[in-house]
Amino acid sequence: MKSETTSTIAVQFAVPVEKLTVDEVVRWVDLARETHTGEISVRFMGLAEAHTLNRKFRQIDKPTNVLAFPSDHPDIVGDLAICVPLALREAHVQGKSLLSHLAHLVIHGTLHLCGFDHQTKKEAQQMELLESNLMDRLGFSNPYREYG
Repeated sequence: MKSETTSTIAVQFAVPVEKLTVDEVVRWVDLARETHTGEISVRFMGLAEAHTLNRKFRQIDKPTNVLAFPSDHPDIVGDLAICVPLALREAHVQGKSLLSHLAHLVIHGTLHLCGFDHQTKKEAQQMELLESNLMDRLGFSNPYREYG
């Protein structure tokens, strides 16, 4: 008997994010994952949780803006954890809206869940181009342009 793969996207808000809806997050994930089916969860969290997860899973003793946890299960793509206070700080420094930066972090993390990486210069260029194109399709600016 063949099992049917679902494409559920769960969105959790451990901290509030003003003007961000579950529907927007689902749209961002769906756009970035293209044909990758399976469950994805996205959790918007605070600094302490981001710090704990980054220390536990990457052995880096500070918070990070986005963590991607790919799954080995065929029906589960993986989980994303996004640090809202850090994203807010970065958006301010870069002169862009929080919504735009969160969309970029969700897209970036989803691409990681789908097998993309940026360990080499070629991988980074490919991933950045894809991210920029996806952000453009959503009506946002290129996330890699210089801010000042």
